Amino acid sequence: MARILIVEARFYDHLNDLLLAGAVAAIEAEGHRYETITVPGALEIPGAIAMAAETGRYDAFVALGIVIRGETYHFDIVANESARGIMALTMDGLAIGNAILTVENEAQALVRAGPETGGADNADHKGDKGGAAARAALTMMALKERFA
Repeated sequence: MARILIVEARFYDHLNDLLLAGAVAAIEAEGHRYETITVPGALEIPGAIAMAAETGRYDAFVALGIVIRGETYHFDIVANESARGIMALTMDGLAIGNAILTVENEAQALVRAGPETGGADNADHKGDKGGAAARAALTMMALKERFA
């Protein structure tokens, strides 16, 4: 049984609840344990994962957050730098699933954070990005174990 750390930037509570529910359901469906921590924003997620990884207590990580475009360049910085930080940690060998949604508006966030909208015959799988990130983290964890 693996131990997964969910790190969430809880800026939009109602949207984060959807992401978190999907991630938890995916982790529990595979029989793993999880903890959840909250950080101030998406930029802090990679740092929190790096700190937690140093403890050796976690096998994989799930990054959850929502960044909605505003009127300033700040959106680009947050979107790009949070993704860059997570990618750097992944390249260092951490198993991370990334569901930091970067969207234009709340309606897009609701579609992506909510229950999956596509079916087996529908390639338009927009929803349940929290669950998808958790499944990605578990897949990367298994791959890491395979190569160990």
